[in-house]
Amino acid sequence: MVFKCQEDSFLTEFCSTVVACERTDRGGYNVIFEDTVLFPEGGGQPSDHGWLNDYEVKNVTRTGPDAIHFVEGEQAPFQIGDRVHQKVNWERRFDHMQQHSGQHLITAIFDREFGFSTRSWWLGTDDSYVDLDTTDVTREQLETVEKICNQLIVACTPVTVDVFQPDDPALKSDATRTRGLPDDVSGPLRVVTIDGVEKNMCCGTHVKNLAQLQAIKFLNLEKSKNKCLVHFLVGSRIIRKLTECYERELQFNILLNGGPPSHTDLIKKLQTTVKAAQKTSKKLTAELALLEAEKVNSAEPKPRFYAIHRLDGTDSDFINTFLRNIKLVDCFLFLTTGDESGKGQLLLQGKPEDIVQLGGDICKLLDGKGAGKGTRFNAKVNKLKAIDQCQKLIEQHFNSHNVEK
Repeated sequence: MVFKCQEDSFLTEFCSTVVACERTDRGGYNVIFEDTVLFPEGGGQPSDHGWLNDYEVKNVTRTGPDAIHFVEGEQAPFQIGDRVHQKVNWERRFDHMQQHSGQHLITAIFDREFGFSTRSWWLGTDDSYVDLDTTDVTREQLETVEKICNQLIVACTPVTVDVFQPDDPALKSDATRTRGLPDDVSGPLRVVTIDGVEKNMCCGTHVKNLAQLQAIKFLNLEKSKNKCLVHFLVGSRIIRKLTECYERELQFNILLNGGPPSHTDLIKKLQTTVKAAQKTSKKLTAELALLEAEKVNSAEPKPRFYAIHRLDGTDSDFINTFLRNIKLVDCFLFLTTGDESGKGQLLLQGKPEDIVQLGGDICKLLDGKGAGKGTRFNAKVNKLKAIDQCQKLIEQHFNSHNVEK
């Protein structure tokens, strides 16, 4: 069946009669009409959103000749025979029309110019892509296809939709492709023609003229195993992307204290400064760790336990340097690193019997997850504010040992 939305993709409102309204297992109702202006998902194009009278519709699927509209609610929204006013979310519909017609054009030009067929395509919420049957696409090829597509847009190339019966000889023509045709399609078939470019069977909604696409812009080429995805934007999405980029550019102007021509140089300078600061910080951290280790090594009397807690990040350089330079074998070490959020790392080092008795309890107090083996216990923790409780636990443990002795 060819639905009303497929007869006229620019039709936004329509009245039709309910032929079925059934409760679903997931709650809500599936509503079927004699005809519909709301496009059901198919051909790689998501379904329309819209309204049935005052009921919002965010999902329309197709089963054979029927378009099934899902409506949330506990009570049946309609009765069989009701006449219902259907209205399309036009902003979403037109966006999908632009992206879908743009995909047809991109696919056709890649095929015509370089012999790259399209295996599949995806219409996303932010951008879309075509999956080309090739292992690579060069920058020059991308630029060529984009230029040709935009020339055809400027030329106001017509886009027409014709309806044929399944046994029509015209459908067997080499000029007519079958990309995007659902496997369970039945009844009349639609052929979308971009004048002088291609003829392609398709169930989706399309523009009437390539000028309505406004423009096509390729974003990036994504390569992975057995995939070559060309991401693109069409029409209004380009304007939206440009607006986002411009607003970000204005923010960069303020943060970098310079205009767009100087952004690259300013960022490189900033990166150099950061690297220098990180190098200095690492050196100071090592020196501080050495001093702390020397403080422990030279302490009299020799401490039975020692604690160090740092809230300048989870970097392990300080602890590693400290441990490499500590000389007290029997000293129980309670070390943590983290930040103001309370999350960080825990390390305990000491006699195996002390690790066994204290490790699990300390880890629990700090809301951590970890394990100990021999003279070490390591964990990731989420509650560094409980450090004082841990230190009391350690003091009680060693004080009780002193009493026993």
